[in-house]
Amino acid sequence: MTAQSLGYLTQEQVDQFRRDGYLRLPTFLSSVETEALLTRSKQLIEQFSIEDHPLTKFTTGDDNHIGDDYFLTSGDKIRYFLEEDAVDKNGKLNREKQRAVNKIGHALHELDPVFRAVTIENPSMRAVVRDLQFHHDPVALQSMVICKQPEIGGEVPEHNDSTFLYTSPPSALGFWIALEKCTPENGALSFLPGSHLSAPITKRFVRLPSGGTGFEQLIPPERAPTAPEGTRHGADPRERAAQVGAEHERAHTLRLHVPHDRDAPHAAYDAKNWLQPTPAMPFPHVLDVPNATTVPVGAGA
Repeated sequence: MTAQSLGYLTQEQVDQFRRDGYLRLPTFLSSVETEALLTRSKQLIEQFSIEDHPLTKFTTGDDNHIGDDYFLTSGDKIRYFLEEDAVDKNGKLNREKQRAVNKIGHALHELDPVFRAVTIENPSMRAVVRDLQFHHDPVALQSMVICKQPEIGGEVPEHNDSTFLYTSPPSALGFWIALEKCTPENGALSFLPGSHLSAPITKRFVRLPSGGTGFEQLIPPERAPTAPEGTRHGADPRERAAQVGAEHERAHTLRLHVPHDRDAPHAAYDAKNWLQPTPAMPFPHVLDVPNATTVPVGAGA
């Protein structure tokens, strides 16, 4: 793809993505669009009922990662996951629900008109995806509002997006949209430019045959490299610090990947992944017409 045929990005930005594994696009959404997403996020939290909620907590450790039915069947729904420290030993909320939600997911981009308008119906998003040439025929997998709650917002350990949305070869790509000001003090994302070129996927998050979820090792632990903080390319490790301050932060994130192409397999979506399409809601295609050519980016490309 030549610079003259780019629809949103410059050639310098395309080159930066391939080199660094991420792009920062400050004007991707207008302030009006961002405020609408933030307002809608607050409305959703205000409207959901805590009385009939299973109090599912969003945990991210290797030994206790979330995996109950409420989580596993959320791919075609809008559901609410709580901070681990917001529920006491008796299974009761220890604070108001507005201060207890860790995230909302995972079908905002399909089911909520406000979120749909800035994601799968957003011409700018389609243009960025096309310009990057990272995918042939990408689909949108999931969308979330991530809340970093004051004082109890849990740490998200170093990880790769492709660990949780595994394809062969790895093809996850994330759009991360800050809805409030993000700082090191309120749990902002951190990453290391270029780490996608050398950080392999060492394990994948799967549905276990016995129920629940767990991790399947792809590289023996003794051979797995210690990875740096990650990027928005799905092959890269990244992390978010624990929220110990009094500030709040929300972000909206959308993950894309490439399924089997209609004519030839460009990337296979793993049947073991926790997130699976349903007959009622297959993964929606992002592009009206697939990219004619792609440029592999990342470790092993």
